[in-house]
Amino acid sequence: MKKLFATAAFLCAAAVCFAQKAGDKISFNSKDLNGNAVSSEIFAKNKITMMNIWGTFCPPCIREMPDLAKLSEENKSKGVQIVGIVIDATDQKGKILEEQKNDADEIIEYTGANYTHIAPNPAMLSSFLKNVQAVPTTIFVNSDGKIVGQVYLGAKSKKDWQKIIDGFLK
Repeated sequence: MKKLFATAAFLCAAAVCFAQKAGDKISFNSKDLNGNAVSSEIFAKNKITMMNIWGTFCPPCIREMPDLAKLSEENKSKGVQIVGIVIDATDQKGKILEEQKNDADEIIEYTGANYTHIAPNPAMLSSFLKNVQAVPTTIFVNSDGKIVGQVYLGAKSKKDWQKIIDGFLK
């Protein structure tokens, strides 16, 4: 019981620490894990983007990725995309860490999570990712690049994520 309470308290504290809130605009220019340029223009192509911030060291992150892969495929035609941000893929200067990149690539292949995964750069780490205290952390962004809804901490089931996505599509 104490462990459950401590976990709940940690997640609540992490939610309070996340700097961004609904209505805030996310703007960035970075690269995906394959070295391709990616920017916040990625949001304009879809009604809603689910941004899942994860780490290669995080078992709950990895456990939910097969479900996220299925959600990505099942919701494409509805104007929904899923984007991963690999929080530990770079150092504070934005240099890709080869060991973490290799681990991320293996995890992505193993889980089938073949959607875009972004390596955060220093500007991202000092802005909307600055206060991420726990992973996975998930935020939703509309086609204008503005955060919608709340920040979600922790992994969820495919069914639970689908309910949340459906709520944004109404």
